[in-house]
Amino acid sequence: MKLTTLLTSAVMALGLATSAYAEDKTKVGFVYVGPVGDGGWTFTHDQGRKAVEAEFGDAVETVFVENVAEGPDAERVLTQMALNGADLIFTTSFGFGEATINVASRFPDVKFEHATGYQRADNVSTYSARFYEGRAVQGHIAGSMTESNIIGYIASYPIPEVIRGINSAYLHAKKANPDVEFRIVWVYTWFDPAKEADAAKALIEQGADVILQHTDSTAPHAAAQEAGNVVAFGQASDMSQYAPFPRVSAILDVWAPYYIARTQAVMDGTWESVDTWHGISEGMVGIGEITDAVPAEVKAEALALKEALRTGAYHAFTGPINKQDGSVWLADGEVADDATLAGMTFYIQGIEGEIPN
Repeated sequence: MKLTTLLTSAVMALGLATSAYAEDKTKVGFVYVGPVGDGGWTFTHDQGRKAVEAEFGDAVETVFVENVAEGPDAERVLTQMALNGADLIFTTSFGFGEATINVASRFPDVKFEHATGYQRADNVSTYSARFYEGRAVQGHIAGSMTESNIIGYIASYPIPEVIRGINSAYLHAKKANPDVEFRIVWVYTWFDPAKEADAAKALIEQGADVILQHTDSTAPHAAAQEAGNVVAFGQASDMSQYAPFPRVSAILDVWAPYYIARTQAVMDGTWESVDTWHGISEGMVGIGEITDAVPAEVKAEALALKEALRTGAYHAFTGPINKQDGSVWLADGEVADDATLAGMTFYIQGIEGEIPN
């Protein structure tokens, strides 16, 4: 009888200890718009998730759901993640904004972080990177390397983040080569290799010998490689499997330090709702290796531009810059303010075509 009692007590104690251990863990969730193997946007966010695990070990548990459609399905996924005990949830696409706000209102004790968003609440932060700085460096290289003077741009959705990138790339391509033209194809997807490949091929058929993209797969690189003498750039990740050509450089999204810091804040009880918009200077935006396919002089100029952006000696949107209709946006030497950049819905002068709804 005593032995049974002792065993029962031991089992109960072990169960309580295991339960307490589980409760002590900080549970961090990630909701992805694409697959973790997309080679671009979602891949880099998942690298950040893995960095959280490496940093905190057994003190954290991370979970993720990939290929979540923007809209009602996102709300379902977020609700389930919160019900399953997540302490912190990162929602990693612009289109998850409404779902994030709605679910956060029902789970006030859960902290939410929305990537590239603009809506905040007491338990909702927003974070994004100044991708337009990387686009400026890409634009300089693109404008310097094109021989046809036609640069193709595969655009995802007509939201300010994407429009900023187009404007920045065009502005700096034009500074490097006044004869540059941009051709833009809107694909209305973040990740669809077939659509991205078709867009790249259409642009190449129009004479583009440089392809820029704000989509997540390596399909445009494959199309550029098949075409021959067409230059491409890595998007979000290095995409170095296509280096040294057609991929000649890349914009790198570096999420790990932010994810670690925000997880630590939840663990410490110091988390607060904030807006974060970091760039090259903070290390959230990187420039992938510029290969030797880029002329040495152009590479040096691109690295000098990167350094000027890093130190703040130069801002990617420095006047004089006019809007597409010819009206003055920035006077000579004037620098764009963050509020205008965050809500940018116009092309700058020289870009042809209309921004779709």
